[in-house]
Amino acid sequence: MAVTCLLISLPLFGLLGTVLLWGLLPFLALAVAGLWWALQRSYASGNMHEALVIDTQAVHLTRTNPRGDVQEWDCNSYWAQVDMYPTGGPVAHYLTLKGDGREVEIGVFLSEDERKALYPELISALQMARAAR
Repeated sequence: MAVTCLLISLPLFGLLGTVLLWGLLPFLALAVAGLWWALQRSYASGNMHEALVIDTQAVHLTRTNPRGDVQEWDCNSYWAQVDMYPTGGPVAHYLTLKGDGREVEIGVFLSEDERKALYPELISALQMARAAR
């Protein structure tokens, strides 16, 4: 941000002592403030976190959103089901967990390739939990 402020202020040095400086200064300050806000928002969106616990009795998903609110989902591991929607979801290869009358999205922050790789891993983990019963 310091480099950005310096580079934006370079053209202003030629305007020192003129009325035009005061006309341009608010717009340049607004541009720097907008950039600062966008960077802070981008960093905050990286704070999303999901924790999935699969054991022989239950599946528990906890999602912590960027603003800090926590969403939780529980289901009996025997009835839990993983679904992938290659098209028709908000993103390609949309992954969901279904059970206990609810369907929840998992891996919202993952790339398409990561969701494709996660799908067979989730199926395998659920099958192992059922087999261990």
